[in-house]
Amino acid sequence: MNSATYTINDKHRQQVPQLDVPPRLLLGPGPSNAHPRVLQALGMRQIGHLDPQFISLMNEIQELLRYAWQTDNPLTIPVSGTGSAAMEASLANSVEPGDVVLIGVNGYFGERLVDMAGRYGADVRRIDKPWGEVFSLQELRTALAQHHPAVLALVHAETSTGACQPLTGVGDLCREFNCLLLVDSVTSLGGVPLFLDDWGIDIAYSGSQKCLSCPPGLSPLTFGPRAVEKLHRRQGQVPNWYLDLSLVSKYWGNERTYHHTAPINMNYGLREALRLVAEEGLAARWARHQANAQLLWDGLAGLGLECHVAPEYRLPSLTTVRVPAGVDAKAVARTLLTNYNIEIAGGLGQLAGRVWRIGLMGFNSRPENVLLLLAALQQTL
Repeated sequence: MNSATYTINDKHRQQVPQLDVPPRLLLGPGPSNAHPRVLQALGMRQIGHLDPQFISLMNEIQELLRYAWQTDNPLTIPVSGTGSAAMEASLANSVEPGDVVLIGVNGYFGERLVDMAGRYGADVRRIDKPWGEVFSLQELRTALAQHHPAVLALVHAETSTGACQPLTGVGDLCREFNCLLLVDSVTSLGGVPLFLDDWGIDIAYSGSQKCLSCPPGLSPLTFGPRAVEKLHRRQGQVPNWYLDLSLVSKYWGNERTYHHTAPINMNYGLREALRLVAEEGLAARWARHQANAQLLWDGLAGLGLECHVAPEYRLPSLTTVRVPAGVDAKAVARTLLTNYNIEIAGGLGQLAGRVWRIGLMGFNSRPENVLLLLAALQQTL
């Protein structure tokens, strides 16, 4: 091609300034601020996605993820995409057209599971609770007996409401009714007690940007033996090539077969984030999140503010605070951002305009952040 016959259009050519990002304290529902060591790891030089050293790093990530989730599942990987990619992968690989999928809906992300499952041809049934409440074992038993699903999907940590769904005994129920238990742990992995194998969870997914204190871009996913067996029994192909675990697992498994170019530096960051989890230890990490959440809850009460979720079901990593009558929720959040460089978020869906969402996740779950936010909130109100 002779480029001389064409005229370059400079309409969109701009001389933009060097990137300068404000020093925000991200105390919303995510992303949280990445740990400095994670940011340092992200800036390291690239190697190939099939380089022997990168393959060794992949093995380390998988083993550290198993620790964080308390599982021995061989199929435990980070999906190349944000948390919604792992959410979709969990359904794309476990659902076949016509499968009955029962979904507990008590918040925004339960609704998203309904939407995604329907797109993969599931016969979606739902059990609903008011946003901020959780399901009892008896309610789940009744729903399982009524619908006899192939998959029961629950949100462990509902980011839209700040409620933590109890999971003890749910896996036993699912085995009694011969269905898989799929769990959203996006806002709980690394911050809230999780025992995948002991609780009988067959499928779980998460995100890198919440309690793991890594930027968004990778999403942990794990399939237990019963879920893998269902994947292998499929009558047809997984209807999403990029997220097909029968293909992706060959890259993360012994074969190391090329599937896609993994995001090299994001995996560096996730490895460092998981290394921080292992260094601190799960018991200490969970206790830290709980202690700082309690500090926040006590401080909010001191300001005359109420939490939306009952104390026994509150997420230590994400708190929903009821907006007082006559207060403009958006104006308060905007003032915190503008005057104090602190980000919090408003409510989603049914809770829009009714609550603020405050995240204390991973690196951000520290007493000094709680005290700074409470002081800024007091001044703003």
